[in-house]
This record gives sequence, C-alpha cells and structure tokens, in this order.
Amino acid sequence: MGSMGMIIGTWLAGFLTLAILSFLYKDNPFYKLAEHLYVGVSAGYWLIYVAFFDVKPMLIDTFMNETGFEKWIILIPGALGLIMLSRWFPKIAWLSRWPIAFTVGIGAGLGITANLQGYVLPQVQATILPLTGFTVADLSNLILVIGVVTTLIYFYFSKPHKGLLGGGAKIGIVFIMVSFGASFGYTLMARISLLIGRIYFLFHDLLHILD
Repeated sequence: MGSMGMIIGTWLAGFLTLAILSFLYKDNPFYKLAEHLYVGVSAGYWLIYVAFFDVKPMLIDTFMNETGFEKWIILIPGALGLIMLSRWFPKIAWLSRWPIAFTVGIGAGLGITANLQGYVLPQVQATILPLTGFTVADLSNLILVIGVVTTLIYFYFSKPHKGLLGGGAKIGIVFIMVSFGASFGYTLMARISLLIGRIYFLFHDLLHILD
C-alpha cells in the first residue's frame, strides 16, 4: 500500500509539474487546474496551521489553563480576530476597520524597529570603518563608503543634480544598478535551481532515465 501510494504521488507530482510548465507554451486548462489546486492547497494548509499552531495554543489553551488576569486579557485579541471576520457581512463590515487598524499599527511599529536595528544601524556601522592601509579590506571599505554616499546623493532631490552633486549622483546610479543586477541574478539563480530540481524529478523519479 505504501509503494502504491508513493507511485500515485510521484505520477501526480509529475503531472502537476508538466501542467505548470505547459504555461511556457500558452495558457491552458491544465495550467489553470494546477494553479488553482496549488492556491487551494496552500490556503487550506495555512488555515489548518493557524488553527492548530496559533489559535489553539495561544488562545484556547491559554484561556483554559491560565488563571487570573492572564486568563481574561487573552479575550481581547480573540475578540479583535472575530470582529475582523465581520467583513463578510456588509451591514457590519465597518467593524473590521478597528482590528485591521490595530494590526497595521502594531505591524508598522515592529517593522520600523526591526528595520532600524536590522538594516539601517548595521549599514551605518559598516560605513564607519577605519582605513589603515592599502589592503583588500581597506579597498572594500572605501568602495562601501563611496557607494553609500553617492547613493544617498542620488536620492537627494532638494537641489538639481548638476556639477559635483550630479557627478556623485551618476556614480550612485552605477552602484544602484549593480545592486539591482546582483539581486536579479540571485533571484534568477534561485528560480533556475528550482527548475533544475523539477527537471531532475521528472527524469529521475518519474521516468527513471537518470540513475
């Protein structure tokens, strides 16, 4: 039974892989089937995940096991979550604005703090580096400082980009393009790795052409 289930799963995965790749030819019903199935399975998975790994342990179990103030304070986020579902009912849909605003506010506050501590401050610290000689590390530090300064100059719009300011902005464009190119190349390599994995699956696990 286990081997039969594995065979059926392998052929199903192969069919869905080919259905997705068929979009390279043109949009077709097989691609739409695989696309809708992927979205539906993902939505169902995350619904079960949130229910059993977030709602149950953090809300239900906490309310059942805790005592005192902790037992009742947990009802506030539970009520906000239920009110958010009011968007399904047009007459009371306006109530969902309160939990959405609460969630967006918390997310913005946490996001600002995380970005400051995780991105802004480390980048500022990385540009305050000593230049002690003519080593490779010193050259790297110098390029880093020039890249940060010229990129900031490019986004300085209070004055026209002319003269020295314009030259710095042009150098900043070079650094920006290099950064975008590296990001695009990394993304492309990741997608190609996924493609290689699916092709290997088709030829090795499904068709047994590759050993």
